[in-house]
Amino acid sequence: MPEMAIEGYGGCDARDWDEEGYRKSILQERELRCRTVFRTAFAPSQSPNPETVVVASSDGAVASYSLASCISATSQPLHVNKVVNQKTLPGPLLAEPLFIIKGHKGPAYDLKFYWHGEECLLFSCGDDGHLRGWNWKELLNSDIHGDMQGNSLKPILELANPQHEGPWGALSPIPENNAIAIDEQEGSVFSAAGDACAYAWDVETGKQKVVFKGHADYLHCITARKSSHQIITGSEDGTTRIWDCRSGICTQVIRPEKNFKSKVSSWVSSVATDTSESWLACGTSTGLSVWSLLSSECIFSINSRSPVQDLLFDDNQILAVGSEPVLTRFSINGAALSQIKCAPQSAFSVSLHPSGVCYSDRWLWRTGGRLITIREPSVHVLLRRLGYMTKGLASDGENPAPDFSKNPLYGIFLWIFSCCTFFIHSAPDFSLKHGDL
Repeated sequence: MPEMAIEGYGGCDARDWDEEGYRKSILQERELRCRTVFRTAFAPSQSPNPETVVVASSDGAVASYSLASCISATSQPLHVNKVVNQKTLPGPLLAEPLFIIKGHKGPAYDLKFYWHGEECLLFSCGDDGHLRGWNWKELLNSDIHGDMQGNSLKPILELANPQHEGPWGALSPIPENNAIAIDEQEGSVFSAAGDACAYAWDVETGKQKVVFKGHADYLHCITARKSSHQIITGSEDGTTRIWDCRSGICTQVIRPEKNFKSKVSSWVSSVATDTSESWLACGTSTGLSVWSLLSSECIFSINSRSPVQDLLFDDNQILAVGSEPVLTRFSINGAALSQIKCAPQSAFSVSLHPSGVCYSDRWLWRTGGRLITIREPSVHVLLRRLGYMTKGLASDGENPAPDFSKNPLYGIFLWIFSCCTFFIHSAPDFSLKHGDL
């Protein structure tokens, strides 16, 4: 009789209930919904229009995606803040990764590509304090999909930050790596660590070359000034320091917060140099400043309503994102040229597609925002498609997106990665008027 009752209720036998398995499934589902992408990089390609993007995420995963597959997933129209028939709303847009590996224990914070002779290495770093170099060709040729089955794929280079010895010989935890910089001319890879130090490693031997000590708190960011054999670091202590790579000596200390009116203590979250390596942009918790590295003078500094979390130079202009839903373009003199709304409330990374942007007063520019829910890992990517040129009036957003692989003038791709902790399956389509860019 009990067996019949059980069958009558759909075969749910409580005697085989796996409480621990149920708990794990709930945690895994929450992790998928809360996964954050911290960094992205366009993969090297012989084509002037790279078609692959690599991401580092909060679960330690390093994954690669095809731009063409992501764009094709946006072919369905999306409706936002409109009264529409629910049956016409599309479901989540899914893009399968080309590969996915468990790169780090804990979050993966940064990744950079490094050309080593005929080989290309993908360096990644994270909360576990390890800096790992992966053979890019092996990753592309591997068949690694799904639940991060790439644990069997080993890095060809693995570097670990040193532990510090305390009283009675006790060792500190391995400090995390928050950012990476590359200098292929010197054969070096640099890491910005959580012990207030930066480290230089020899890619050929895997040995530590130089330790850069001087900051009073952990490092957020690092970039290489290759023409001068220098690196530039930004720290929680509110300073930006310029270091000589050969001696490890700090040659200059820049304090961006002195140029801001805010009385709140500030940290330096991001640094970037232009192609000539003559200009330095510093993003902080209170604003943005640009410095001349030749004269050591501050060119401009502006306050912002929220921290700047990433920035880069685009010719003589600066693109910046942070903990507010906008992408801002600044001139070298500090004038805000444009602000484009983003779906995520916070953005950690912005990357510039090598094809660049064509500027002309005779052309109107259309930008379409699409959130793509990527399966395994399920991260939310806002693809800002700038450079789809339409002559005449601004598009109403109903035209389909152009085929990226067939349009070399497609322009600029800005991948903006959010720290949203919930699913959003659509983003507004913004049509820019003449002169907005």
